[in-house]
Amino acid sequence: MGHQLTETSTRRTVPTPEEMTDLGRRLAGLLRAGDLVLLSGELGAGKTTLARGLGAGLGVRGAVTSPTFVIARVHPPLAGGPPLVHVDAYRLGGGLDEMADLDLDVALPESVVVVEWGEDRVEELADDRLHVVIHRALTQAPAGEGAEDPREVTFRAVGPRWQGVDLAAGLAG
Repeated sequence: MGHQLTETSTRRTVPTPEEMTDLGRRLAGLLRAGDLVLLSGELGAGKTTLARGLGAGLGVRGAVTSPTFVIARVHPPLAGGPPLVHVDAYRLGGGLDEMADLDLDVALPESVVVVEWGEDRVEELADDRLHVVIHRALTQAPAGEGAEDPREVTFRAVGPRWQGVDLAAGLAG
């Protein structure tokens, strides 16, 4: 425990769900096998939308949907990249001890692991992690057809894995 974890962060305003998907696609370009990404934000904030973009960017098989009822879903790579393990920790009371019981047919260190509702539940998995926090930018969405409901997305990179990674540049559109 004695070592100091380094931390960097950057923030993006994301006006539409399509741009949230694009942001996930760009984030995928920064990820590699063994990375842990924690997605936080209220219901409907856009966690699964971001994860869908991540899956597209990683080139994995299967539609990335909310894994709420299965708790975890493995998306194997279509090409040479790592598999995506998409976890919903909302109902994982015991944290990742329960992950071992999920019988995932994949080694977590060889995968990109994305955990929705992972904050304060799965940090012990890795010293290196990327926290992605999504907040609605407007407290009340404007009424009307096609009204924008922008999100503030904060990326907080923790640990030596992220030293020297230019998050802001990598996420720029």
